[in-house]
Amino acid sequence: MARPQITVGIDLGTAITRAVVLSWTSGQTAPETIAAVSVPTRGVRHGYIVNLPDVTKTLQKIAAMAEKEAGVPIKKATFSIGGTSLGAETAIGSSIISKSDGEITAFDTKTALASAEESLELKNRRVIFPAPISWKLDGKEVPGKPEGMHGVKLEVRMLFVTCLSQHLDDLLSAAAEAGIEVVDVIPSSIAASTIALTDRQKAVGVMLVNIGAETVSIAVFENGSIIGLTVFPIGSTDITNDIALGFRISLEEAESIKTGNIISNTYPKRKVDEIIEARLSDIFELVDGYLKKIKRSGLLPAGVIITGGGSGHALVEGLAKEMLRLPSRIGSEDLLSQPKGPVRDSSWFVAFGLAFLGKDSGAEARTKGASGGGASRLFKEFLRQFLP
Repeated sequence: MARPQITVGIDLGTAITRAVVLSWTSGQTAPETIAAVSVPTRGVRHGYIVNLPDVTKTLQKIAAMAEKEAGVPIKKATFSIGGTSLGAETAIGSSIISKSDGEITAFDTKTALASAEESLELKNRRVIFPAPISWKLDGKEVPGKPEGMHGVKLEVRMLFVTCLSQHLDDLLSAAAEAGIEVVDVIPSSIAASTIALTDRQKAVGVMLVNIGAETVSIAVFENGSIIGLTVFPIGSTDITNDIALGFRISLEEAESIKTGNIISNTYPKRKVDEIIEARLSDIFELVDGYLKKIKRSGLLPAGVIITGGGSGHALVEGLAKEMLRLPSRIGSEDLLSQPKGPVRDSSWFVAFGLAFLGKDSGAEARTKGASGGGASRLFKEFLRQFLP
């Protein structure tokens, strides 16, 4: 009997680092979760690594915990990369069809893709995720992949997700020091989208908003491809800080109030909600500003899916719907219905997405991340093991 394939996803977040280990057995329709563990992150600020030794210790600790729970050694993993160093640029590339009969081959598409990347000005930055947005053949839009069609000139419009070279190098160094081989590095929003979004949503137009501790990440999809990505240096920690200042209390007490663990007349719910709503309004103003920049404000039929540790407050969904003028919902509603296992909320989507994408490698995994692939369907099947 063939040994199961083990895949590991490690989501190095600003506040929490999560690791998921999946076991893939031949003949099964979905993998088995054999570990899902988390530890507080040290050495990261706004998604940046600011203290390399602390991050190395964090990765060593999470790997040891995952090994203990899974009962298998953790030697390699697919990692997320996030933070405000992430950015996205669009570029256009082209190629003249090489075959005499005008048939488009893989060589022609690769030439066009390379042409687009060569047009970028990447000072201190590195491309970590290239994704085709659209193709044109002899000036006309081509639905889907152009290979096999006939023409003279092929053009491609690409989205390139980039990050600061130093940020990526630090992540790779920390993983190496922790003794973990890096299978791939995938933007957090792309990893989460494989779990949180369906192929249909990505086809008609949808935005994934991840509210983390110190950052808010946005990924916009249309026609099955990612068309925009950005990260803002604001998050749920800012809400905690606002509550602490508003009531002149400790950060620990403010965090408990924010999460609803402290309810008393000393902290009137109306004032708490006003503080939280003010900061959430700041977040959604930034989000709508980005949608206006890419000309998609109020124009995404599948609306907004909100994930992350900061998405749990009752005000989030309604305020997003009102300010963004789009259908809005929390991403964990359908996929995580009454789970009994380690999957608790949408803050785990990135780690699970990484572990799913880790089953493939290189371009295939990236294509699945950008277009949805079959990961979300597999994930729904695999979640049945946790349902009553």
